Amino acid sequence: MVRKKWQSLLLHITIITVVIIVSTPVILALIISTQSPAEVYSSPPKLLPSTHFSNYAAAWKSVNLGRMMLNSSIVAVTVTTGKIVLSLLAAFAFTHFDFKGKQVLFFLVLVTLLLPIPVRIVALFGIVSSFKWIDTFMGLIMPFLASATGTFLFIQRFKMIPGDLLDAAKIDGCKPMRYLFQVLIPLSGNTIGALIVIEFIYIWNQYLWPLMATNSKEMRVVQIGVKMMIQAEAMNNWGVIMAGVIITIIPPLFVFYIMQESFMKGFALASEK
Repeated sequence: MVRKKWQSLLLHITIITVVIIVSTPVILALIISTQSPAEVYSSPPKLLPSTHFSNYAAAWKSVNLGRMMLNSSIVAVTVTTGKIVLSLLAAFAFTHFDFKGKQVLFFLVLVTLLLPIPVRIVALFGIVSSFKWIDTFMGLIMPFLASATGTFLFIQRFKMIPGDLLDAAKIDGCKPMRYLFQVLIPLSGNTIGALIVIEFIYIWNQYLWPLMATNSKEMRVVQIGVKMMIQAEAMNNWGVIMAGVIITIIPPLFVFYIMQESFMKGFALASEK
């Protein structure tokens, strides 16, 4: 009993230590975002928040951050929604239908997981350019609507759902699409929630592709906006820069906050009742 208590205590100490290490950069950014340039460069450094909240207004106006937040929101929401819909349909086809070449097609889907964006970005840029989608929402959205990761997650989830449900649905005269929407999707809510968090944060944090696919300031996204703040008038004012960083992380944090329960349960291997 004493040994278990010590193990539990050690585990909690380890978790608290890891949480402190991981959250330290965000805490420092939050503190610096409320300080004036003199306070940021003071020695010894000031480790308590100040009252220089005008940094947030300056960050919002410096590079038209509001427009960039809107662009990132449109792209992230659209891509996340499209990936979930297409991944559900693809996973449903792979798990509930037999067709010629299914295994080969599934293998090709998995192969795409081995090809990150930097590897195929030149070819992707050429394709998008040929469609005249450069500097448009189509160019930011269309290359990312399909998701091998989402398809794989939903395939694993659908395989865990008892086949008796499908047999019962067929006896009741349930059509395939009705079975998908009324049985499979409700039972896959946690997986959908997990994928929403993963894909939204991934698209929100994109930098390389939006940098190549957009030219005008009106189409820039938040990650480019942060870089522009560093290079612009706020170059020596880290209070303004950190205020911009804090503003840009609010949407992903909000998505994670409302979906955190589904995110944690979405990767559980145990089947639900």
